[in-house]
Amino acid sequence: MIHCTPISVRFYELDPYRHLNHAVYIQYFEVGRIGLFKEMGWSLTEMVDLGTRVVVAGIETRFLAPGVEGDELVVETWVEDVKRVSMRFGQRIVRGEDVLATQTVHGACTRVDGRPKRIPDELLAGLRRFTPGAS
Repeated sequence: MIHCTPISVRFYELDPYRHLNHAVYIQYFEVGRIGLFKEMGWSLTEMVDLGTRVVVAGIETRFLAPGVEGDELVVETWVEDVKRVSMRFGQRIVRGEDVLATQTVHGACTRVDGRPKRIPDELLAGLRRFTPGAS
């Protein structure tokens, strides 16, 4: 399953060329991942309260076409891979049929002190819901 988050481009998110600023794409992707966790029933605050964090270990972003003021975009988010303590998310920002940007995020599960932690079973089950082809 793919999680979809609608977002409208606002004028103050544009660069001097009237294109969506590259840093804002990263923020939009973050909103999409947080939305995926919320749909799974996990807020970041609740995770921390349970002694678990999911942190970003790496990001690879490709910018393919500019977003402009007033665009109605959708951030698509899914889980590409899950291991004992790590996960990889795939993401796209689309405007209709046009793909504006893609991103791969490498995440890690840690305790609140930053040490690696095995992904809790409940979180793992939620991540698998958004992993295409997973059973």
